[in-house]
This record gives sequence, C-alpha cells and structure tokens, in this order.
Amino acid sequence: MTIIFLLIGISLCVALTFLGAFLWAVRSGQYEDDYTPSVRMLFDDEATPDETA
Repeated sequence: MTIIFLLIGISLCVALTFLGAFLWAVRSGQYEDDYTPSVRMLFDDEATPDETA
C-alpha cells in the first residue's frame, strides 16, 4: 500500500514539473507566433550569390 502512495507522490511531482515548464514556455513567448510557421513553407527561399552562379 505504501508503494501506491509513493507512486502517486512521484507522479504528482512529475506532473507539476511539466505544468511549470509549460507555464514558463507560455510566459516567455514560445507560443505567440502561431501564423508564420503555417505559411513559411509557401514562401520561396531567396537564392544566395553562390547558388546563382
């Protein structure tokens, strides 16, 4: 029975760690630009001078 309490405690610690990492990512701006990645593949890459020769 004690192993169940130990596993519940460990799983809560892991869940809180992931929740903290997610909140940190949201507050630091990781998810602010959700439009550009979806259309980035539609834009042509500009050729560098080495590629044009």
